[in-house]
Amino acid sequence: MSILKIVQYGDPILREKSKEVIKISKKIKTLINDMLETMYHSNGVGLAAPQVGESLRIFVIDVSDPSGPIDPMVFVNPKIIKKSGAINSYEGCLSFPKAYTVVRRYKNVMVKALDINGRPFVIEAKDGELLARAIQHEFDHLEGHMFIDHCRNKFVANEVLAKYNLPSVQEEYLLEEKELEDEIVAWEKEHPEEIEKFRKEIEELENSKE
Repeated sequence: MSILKIVQYGDPILREKSKEVIKISKKIKTLINDMLETMYHSNGVGLAAPQVGESLRIFVIDVSDPSGPIDPMVFVNPKIIKKSGAINSYEGCLSFPKAYTVVRRYKNVMVKALDINGRPFVIEAKDGELLARAIQHEFDHLEGHMFIDHCRNKFVANEVLAKYNLPSVQEEYLLEEKELEDEIVAWEKEHPEEIEKFRKEIEELENSKE
């Protein structure tokens, strides 16, 4: 297996819609294994093929406890077939070194895909758990979207991007997501204590990067 170079934000391939995998060949399996190796090497929880310069509908995820055994998941030609609810998600990306911001995500998702051996499977991730957010994040890459397109505040996002010498938010790709935003705002009004907890968690994470 090999460690692949991760494409950085600003590269045009990250805005391309990826092509479906026609056959899970030996070459595709090698790519998948290299993606997993690269993800672990970079301490990531997910990686999509466009991030390593391959415009193919493949992503890998591992949301297991870093202190325990690995639990890799492979998604080939994934399709999100169900989504509901809305949550805040504090996200970064291997293509955006050190840059994190708050984005909108669905709380629950169901996805169908093929595994590395071409076998179909369906998985459901609920309650805003890391797997639900990671699936949406990596699926975005296959559509030519990125986590910053879901940012709740473009000005804050731009400050973060500038701090790490990354290009500004591409406003033509920003997603309005009014229903998600309205649902999050309504929830925040009812749960101020949870929002304060969320803010403190973000502050602690930011301080740990200093």
